[in-house]
Amino acid sequence: MELNLAAIIFVAILANNIVLNQFLGVCPYLGVSKRIETSLGMGMAVVFVMTLAAIVTWFIFNYILVPMDLVYLRTIAFILVIASLVQLVEIVMKKNNPTLFRALGIYLPLITTNCAILGVALLNIQMDHNIVQTIVYAIAAAIGFTLALVIMAGIRERLDLVNMPGVLQGAAVTLVTAGILSLSFMGFTGIMSL
Repeated sequence: MELNLAAIIFVAILANNIVLNQFLGVCPYLGVSKRIETSLGMGMAVVFVMTLAAIVTWFIFNYILVPMDLVYLRTIAFILVIASLVQLVEIVMKKNNPTLFRALGIYLPLITTNCAILGVALLNIQMDHNIVQTIVYAIAAAIGFTLALVIMAGIRERLDLVNMPGVLQGAAVTLVTAGILSLSFMGFTGIMSL
């Protein structure tokens, strides 16, 4: 069954959110979601890298790996593509927005090992998407990632203003909040089964 593009967008952003439903990319999700500005910057970097990585990996898989019977090398090839794109983003961001570059810190190079980006590239192949579906799914998944980051950052900024018991401060309230947010997004999965 071939999904139409609107269904792909809805599923990737809400019903099967890459962070909140598939639990991919949790490290940058928890690490960068302290401030909305930083979350938006990281989200835009992920949109760029995820979209380009999906396009390039789709072409590499369909026009190099499959014809040469080298499908077993897809994970290595995809990681190399993602690492190269992250280096490009780092160079551009360091030159054009050094403040955001410093704010993202170690999390920007960690996009290379962000399993969400590799996961989207592999899911596109697994779901047998054509190039248009690949691009739409990658952009929508990246928007879903950004949405999760920004929502979590907004909640964490508000929680910083709340006077709460010491045992709940820091990582404890962050993990509880992430769990509740994840449960709320899983409600969208039920819509898809109707």
